[in-house]
Order: sequence, then structure tokens, then C-alpha cells
Amino acid sequence: MIVHDRLFIGGDWVAPAGTATIDVINPFTEQVFGRVPEGTSADIDAAVAAARQAFDHGPWPRMTPAERGEILAKMSAALQGRSQELAELITGQMGSPVSWSLMGQVFAATMVADFYAGLAPDFVFEETRPGMFGDVLVRRQPVGVAAAIVPWNVPLFVSMLKVAPGLVAGCTIVLKPAPETPLDAYVLAEVLQEAGLPPGVLNVVPAGREVGEHLVTHPGVDKVAFTGSTIAGRRIGELCGGLLRPCTLELGGKSAAILLDDIDLAAVVPQLLDASVMNNGQACVAQTRILAPQSRYTEVVDALSEAMAALQVGDPMDPATQIGPLVAARQRDRVEGYIAAGTAEGARITTGGGRPASDTGWFVEPTVFADVHNDMKIAREEIFGPVVAVIPYTDVDQAVAIANDSDYGLSGSVWGADAAQCTDIGRRIATGTMSINHFTLAFGAPFGGFKQSGLGRELGPEGLQAYLELQTICLDPT
Repeated sequence: MIVHDRLFIGGDWVAPAGTATIDVINPFTEQVFGRVPEGTSADIDAAVAAARQAFDHGPWPRMTPAERGEILAKMSAALQGRSQELAELITGQMGSPVSWSLMGQVFAATMVADFYAGLAPDFVFEETRPGMFGDVLVRRQPVGVAAAIVPWNVPLFVSMLKVAPGLVAGCTIVLKPAPETPLDAYVLAEVLQEAGLPPGVLNVVPAGREVGEHLVTHPGVDKVAFTGSTIAGRRIGELCGGLLRPCTLELGGKSAAILLDDIDLAAVVPQLLDASVMNNGQACVAQTRILAPQSRYTEVVDALSEAMAALQVGDPMDPATQIGPLVAARQRDRVEGYIAAGTAEGARITTGGGRPASDTGWFVEPTVFADVHNDMKIAREEIFGPVVAVIPYTDVDQAVAIANDSDYGLSGSVWGADAAQCTDIGRRIATGTMSINHFTLAFGAPFGGFKQSGLGRELGPEGLQAYLELQTICLDPT
């Protein structure tokens, strides 16, 4: 069992203010996998004070962006050197198949860090423009102390979406990992300390929702970055709105994959599975609404059902496993509730729908629903498990209408023989990211959502701009 009895505050490992601890439960064994202190409001106060001191008086904001990028690059290299350890650590915390964890949990995070390390020397932090009476200096300066609140599904990756641009910007950060997955944040703190990060620039306090709210409203915080549920995001948005505090909210999704009638099913279905049930279906960008042409609906349902049924379910530490357990018993209960709701509303299960035979582990079988209408609960709400709904459409206009008929707008994809046609269809979808004939995230381009999928953008230069304030100085005209 991995045990930490300290918090990372002010560049040092310090005793927590309280005595409570958080048990990290392995979702396959259902046994305690690790233990960390449960941070209190007093610990948040100490972490914010350290970050405030480091920002107001420390060297970090005053270093050149290239110097900050060098430390980020050292951190990335150190994480890559511990990649297998980190993949197994994250799998042990939340059940992601270890074969997926290596790329989706660890290397994806280091690729984000590498992008921002490379961007740092060339990003324009100051520029001179012509003004009405003379030149104008436009400055992009760090926003200050940033609160980063991350979820349990891809903890290191989402932490990097906030930590990497925040550090390059010159901000200092208080990172609050989810109670389910705090252990990788300790490794992140270790490698940044070894890379030469000045004291107080990153502080790590694992804690629950109430202490997280204290962080969001703390008077020493200048910006909040949150990834998680839409319900929690609304609450954070309300709090930040009352304080006129900038926030970035990356929330839920119910993304649609539009399959055109000329697709090569044999080529598309394996990729579609990866896009739909990656990370055991616990991904906000998952393509969980499969829109299939009526002319090929039965064919699509049969091919998808056969492929889902063949997925290997089991021990997430086994490299051959494709679907592991859900993060917690409550999450399994939630997913099973949606499966029951789908059946009650008249949708038809073509594969899955139950629990696989296993002595331990919070498993749900990979499940396909057919005969789904877009007004059903399983087509409207984010399930966050290995469950997909196949929805028929008659023509492209109806497919676009169905894809857009959602409270969410985070991701999506279009699949067909004519890439130009697919791209034109993608332009019509009200969503933050689209993929054509594959599924990916582009780390050098903005990521975020429309509608209830959030506010603001992460990744790309836009993700760096989210940690900067603009200042205009009208220069002496003489």
C-alpha cells in the first residue's frame, strides 16, 4: 500500500493541519491501494499563502518564459522516465486498462507538457502596436494564483492541462486532486521539485468538495480551472461569477459519431470502439451516441454489438484487458441505473447490460442499445461507462439535427468515404472539437465545449492565454 502522510506546500512536504485521511480504493480488488492526508480549509489557506508569496515575491513570474519552459521540459522527461510506474499507479487508483493508461494517462500528459515547453520561448508576451497618439505596448502577464481542481478519470492528463500552461504563463498553482486519485499528483510534485521549481509555485492538497469550494472562493486565488461534472461546474461558475473571478470549466459531454452510408464498417468499427469506450467509457469526450443511416442501421448495430461483445473484460493490470472496472461502486450503480432506464423507455440491449462473472471489481459489461430515440434518457445524459446508444437517421440533415439536439457540445466525429463531405458536415455541428474518420485530441489546438460542456478553452496557445491578463500601456508619444 502506498502511504503519504504529508502535503506538498511551499516547496516542502509538510504535516497536514488535520488528522483525517483519504483511503484510495483499487476498483478491481476493492481493497485499499493507498492513503493520503485529507486536506482541510486550513491546509488550503497555507497552500494559497505559499502560492501568493511565490507569485508576489518569488522568482517564478520574473523568470523568462524560456526558463520556465526548461523546467517544464525537465518535468516531462522525468515523468516519461517513470511512465510504467505512473500508468500502474493510475490504473490502481481508478481501473483504467494499463495498456491504455500508458498512452492515455501518462504519455498524453507529457505530450501536453512538451507542447507548452516548446511554445514558451516563442509565444508573444509583449508586442508594440500603433495607437492614436503613438505606439501602444500590449502585455500578457500572468493572472496570479490559479486554483486547479481535477477529476478522477484522467487525473495526470487533466492536471497537465492546467499546470503546464499555468506554469509557462508565470502563475503559481494550488492543485486539488480528486479524493479517488491523489497519488499521481504526489509524483508530479516530486518531479517538479527535482526539476528546480521554486518553492510555492505548485502546491498539492487532496480534499473533498467542501474544501474544494473553500479553494474556489479563497480571496488569495485569482483564477479557477475546473474539470468535472456539469453540476459541479455550474456551482463553481456561480461562485466565480459572484466574485468576478475568471474560471475555465471543462464539463460533460454526450458526443455524436455520425456514420455516413458509404462507410467501410470493418475499418470504422474498431476505431469507433476506441472512441466510445476508452477508459472504460469514463471519458467526457467519448462518442456515446452512434448515429447510423437507416439504410444500414441493422448492419451497424450488428457489427458494433459483435465487436463490443468481443472486448476482453478483466483485471486492468493485465495488458490484454480492454475494459476494466468502473472507478467506484457508486459509479457502477449509476451506470446500471441508466441501463435500466434505457430498457424501461423501450430501447433494446443487443449485447451486455449486466455484470460479468468476477469475484471482485466494479464491472459493467460493454453494452450496446439499439432502437434508441434521441429524446431517451440514455441519449440525453452522460452515462460515464461502457454504454453506447445507436440512433437511426434518414438523411444528413436529420443526422446534423440529432447531433445538435443535445445540452452538450464537447466532441464529435464524422465517418465516411468522402473526407471533404465529412468535414463540411463537421462544420455544422455545434461542438468544441470534431474528428474526421478517426478520433483524437490535437494538443496544439483549443479544446473545450459549447453549451453545458463548459466555458473557455484548454490546450493550444488558447490554453496559455487562459492564464494571462492583458495590459495596455500607451507609450510616451514624444
